[in-house]
Amino acid sequence: MKNLYFQLKKEFKDLKVEKVSNFSFKEIPASAGVYLFFDRFNNLIYIGKAKNLQKRIKEHFKGESFKDSLFKDDIEKVGFLETNSEIEALILEAKLIKKYQPRYNTLWKDNKNYFFLGITKEKFPRVYITHQPISENQSLKEKTIFLGPFVDGKALKKTLYFLRKIFPYRSCKNLPKKPCFWYKLNLCLGPCVFKDNSLILEKIQKELKENTNNILKIFQGKKNKIYQLLKKEINLAIKEENFERAQEIKEKIVSLEKVLTNAKIIKEESPLFSDSEKVIKIFKKFLEIKNKEIRIEGYDVSNIQGKEATASMVVFYNGKPQKDQYRKFKIKTISKPNDYEMLKEVLLRRFSHQEWPLPQAILIDGGKGQLSVALKLKAKDKKLKDIKFMALAKQKNELFLENEKNSILLEKLPREISNLLLQIRDEAHRFAISYHKKLREKELLKSKN
Repeated sequence: MKNLYFQLKKEFKDLKVEKVSNFSFKEIPASAGVYLFFDRFNNLIYIGKAKNLQKRIKEHFKGESFKDSLFKDDIEKVGFLETNSEIEALILEAKLIKKYQPRYNTLWKDNKNYFFLGITKEKFPRVYITHQPISENQSLKEKTIFLGPFVDGKALKKTLYFLRKIFPYRSCKNLPKKPCFWYKLNLCLGPCVFKDNSLILEKIQKELKENTNNILKIFQGKKNKIYQLLKKEINLAIKEENFERAQEIKEKIVSLEKVLTNAKIIKEESPLFSDSEKVIKIFKKFLEIKNKEIRIEGYDVSNIQGKEATASMVVFYNGKPQKDQYRKFKIKTISKPNDYEMLKEVLLRRFSHQEWPLPQAILIDGGKGQLSVALKLKAKDKKLKDIKFMALAKQKNELFLENEKNSILLEKLPREISNLLLQIRDEAHRFAISYHKKLREKELLKSKN
């Protein structure tokens, strides 16, 4: 779109623009924000976001990617707008791309690649991400508001995850017959749970609408309006002497402020746990485990064409590995490759040890088939009835749970849970492989002698 330079300068007083020939990369702040490229005719040709403006803009000029090579020679001026966080940059980027449709953003736009945020106006509104928003002129049973396009789908998903902790919302297309894991984690208000209770449903409906409206306002850049509404709610709760409610709202404001002002909120989190107590609290809620302490066992079978097949059992107690309780198994009854039968042997041998404490949860490296093997053993042994069995498939990181028809992708679970499961699975695999190698080396030495 032509001649937007002066319009943008007027709209954004903080917009800083420099000619490429004049500026130094060192003068660009290393903070979050949105950057804009103009050509020699003052046409806006590209918009992007960054958690580090200096680094990202430098990458465009120094990099050798195909896309950069197409337009970097056309850049005459570089502009940038600083934001408080990468989340605010993500929202501002989408707003500017939609409004101004720069040439190269439009050229590379593909509805299958760009992301849109949908917020429905149903009785129990839902929030979801889609690649292909339904056209406004297409008839809809319930109107849906679409926000976007968002270029960075990963950042959008993480932003929603953090906001969901503050404003729980519904994401399922159809209300399920039983509560899902989002409800168990307090990330959905669960209208499906209270279908027969009209009074509770009425409250849920009201709160869901408030929560989705708040999320909508955040993505529209109206965060100050949310703060005003929440502060009014605090004053009303205090007036009614509902101090517990006032405290809850105050905590929401603090959490929201952390999310919207923390520039590094979208970065990858470490798989190591700094707060194992918090992790275990979330994990127990997810699996509906009521025990104060929790023992989790992880199993992995390692074999190459059935030769020197081994299996491992690792133990995590309250989220921390207990290496003195790890156990190794050399497969004795199966000589040909058969993961199911090998797993069955290992579990039978493990549960024959009455002196070993029973776990509250078991994670098996595998998929639906491996889980089925474990559940058949559980059905035959009463002492296993309280153990929660899970299987984690490597290829897509799919988690299979008993009594759940469909698998769950780890990326859709809270990071605290997915990190713990991955750590247990990987530790079981490492321990099994190390034992398998020792046996192979031993067998090799025998053959040489």
